[in-house]
Amino acid sequence: MRALITGASSGIGRDMAIYLASKGYNLVVVGRNTQKLEELKAIVSTNVEIVSMDLSIPNNAIKLHEIAHDIDILINNAGFGLFGEFANTSLDTELCMINTNIVAVHILTKLYLQDMIKKNSGYILNVASIAGFLPGPLMSTYYSSKAYVLRFSQSLQAELKKSKSKVNLSVLCPGPINTNFFDTAGVDFRTKFVSSKYIAKYAIDKMFKGKKVIVPTFVVKLARVSTKLIPDKILAKSIYYIQKKRNS
Repeated sequence: MRALITGASSGIGRDMAIYLASKGYNLVVVGRNTQKLEELKAIVSTNVEIVSMDLSIPNNAIKLHEIAHDIDILINNAGFGLFGEFANTSLDTELCMINTNIVAVHILTKLYLQDMIKKNSGYILNVASIAGFLPGPLMSTYYSSKAYVLRFSQSLQAELKKSKSKVNLSVLCPGPINTNFFDTAGVDFRTKFVSSKYIAKYAIDKMFKGKKVIVPTFVVKLARVSTKLIPDKILAKSIYYIQKKRNS
């Protein structure tokens, strides 16, 4: 059995790889930091294939599918964020973000889902965020990208259910995690973090149980419910002031 994890060099991707290896899965780990991937390989007991690749280049996602065959679990975890007013942030960085957070997820999901449908087995876990339920001023591109991942995954879930496929597709929507994400995004996020190790185990366990939308922790579940009760205009205003205050 083989699992492919993108964004595996750190954070929840790394912890998911470690947890799956503990369950006996051989790994294909994908990331840009070869040294960190080598360090990951050194601490797990199963076979690990390292693919050093930048998924912000769309054609690389196609190359990855050509390189890594016979995948039983696909985890689309690679992604990053960017803080700032949309009119002032870097277009090049935003396009890289869209390619990583959306285009690569789209391509890899499509190609590996086609393989899994032929076998009528397999798991796909797309990593979105609680941000996918919310408007996101000051992180507009990131929030929008996670909304795409969420709705994209839910749409495919309906298609798979209708066709009675045994392929399981889940989407993970965590809140703030104790990783280097916020450093990369340029966000000073003063809040309590949940450990990436906890989120990784929780997500994979729920995936194996067939949970479709995985929302870890009571606080994040409560936040999800609130998005259905509070008007978007008020949510957007609140998020703007929260993020502005946290970065002032």
